[in-house]
Amino acid sequence: MEDYLTFRKMITPIIIQILFWIGAVGSVLLALFLIFSGATTSDGGGGLVLTGLVMLFLGPIIVRIYCELLILIFRINETLTEIKNSLEKK
Repeated sequence: MEDYLTFRKMITPIIIQILFWIGAVGSVLLALFLIFSGATTSDGGGGLVLTGLVMLFLGPIIVRIYCELLILIFRINETLTEIKNSLEKK
C-alpha cells in the first residue's frame, strides 16, 4: 500500500486494461450498429455496411495497439527502476 501512496507502484496499467475492454466492446457494438443501419436503410447503405465490417475487424486491433503503447511506457519505467535499484545495491 505504501508503494501506491508514494507513487512507486502505478495503478494506471490496470486502468488501461479496463479501458481496453471498454474500447473493444464499444468498437464492436458501433460496428454492429453500422452494419445493421446500412442493411436496413432503403437508399443503399453499402458504405455503412462496409465501414461497419472494417470497424468490426480493425477497431479492437487499433484499441489494443493504443493500449499496448501506453502500457509500454509504464513497463519501461518499471525496468528502469529495477536497474536503478540494482545499481544502488552495488
